[in-house]
Amino acid sequence: MQKVQIGSTQVQLSRLVYGVWRLADDSDVTLSHVNKKIDLCLEQGISTFDHADIYGDYECEQLFGRALATGGARREQMQLVSKCDIALLSEKFPNRRVKFYDTSPTYITQSVEQSLRNLHTDYLDLLLIHRPDPFMDAAQTGAALDALVDSGKVRAVGVSNFNVWDWRLLQANMRHQLAVNQVEMSLLKQDAFIDGTLSAMQIDGLTPMAWSPLGGGALFGDTPAAQRLRDVFHKISAITGVTDDHIALAWLLAHPANILPVVGTNNLERIQKLSQAVSVHMERETWFELWTAANGQEVP
Repeated sequence: MQKVQIGSTQVQLSRLVYGVWRLADDSDVTLSHVNKKIDLCLEQGISTFDHADIYGDYECEQLFGRALATGGARREQMQLVSKCDIALLSEKFPNRRVKFYDTSPTYITQSVEQSLRNLHTDYLDLLLIHRPDPFMDAAQTGAALDALVDSGKVRAVGVSNFNVWDWRLLQANMRHQLAVNQVEMSLLKQDAFIDGTLSAMQIDGLTPMAWSPLGGGALFGDTPAAQRLRDVFHKISAITGVTDDHIALAWLLAHPANILPVVGTNNLERIQKLSQAVSVHMERETWFELWTAANGQEVP
């Protein structure tokens, strides 16, 4: 599978990214089962795994790390992404009074150190600030991120869910370039395509990553938009032989900005077939046919 060099860094991520946010929700959380998911991804060239410190109420990284330590896969075969700055209300932190964001140097550094321990690794390929922090001291946050890159504990840094002014403020206080902005994008969530976010990412050299690329399953529900899309999916499927979810991913993959969809599923059969999305050739008119179906009206 093709890899994409992110931003101006030397880090390359696979065209499809496996998201582990539901890893601890599976009915089978044995290490052998987790390793099966990892192996199925790697066999297809899906070598990038997207984590966050909070996933699974702070348990997903530990589960993945234990599996990695006991399985056949090697750290050098994969790229590990993690995120930080969301402080959840959790039994693991009984003294917290409210959910909040924390982009202080101490919090970021401690979160990275914990992620490294959890994942049994010496470095992260990519660290993202998970959400814009309205209380962020950009100079302090930028310095902390620079220091992590300088130390080798993090190969590249980026952001998630940031708008253009938020990431430009942070970038203005950093020496290293931000490499990624991970935002919600799908056929049912098109804001980034039209509000300037995706355009600004391309201008500033940030590689876009798309979370919830299947709309959290809403693409396959009973809403009018989902029903309209289903009609178009069926026409494309008759030609390509792939399923609706692969077509929805291919819609993102086709965009010239090199969007990297982050796909999360615990179903082994679905994981095994994820790479089929990369094989779908999508022409411009087909891309807009799906856009039109999602919106229920033609472009202006």
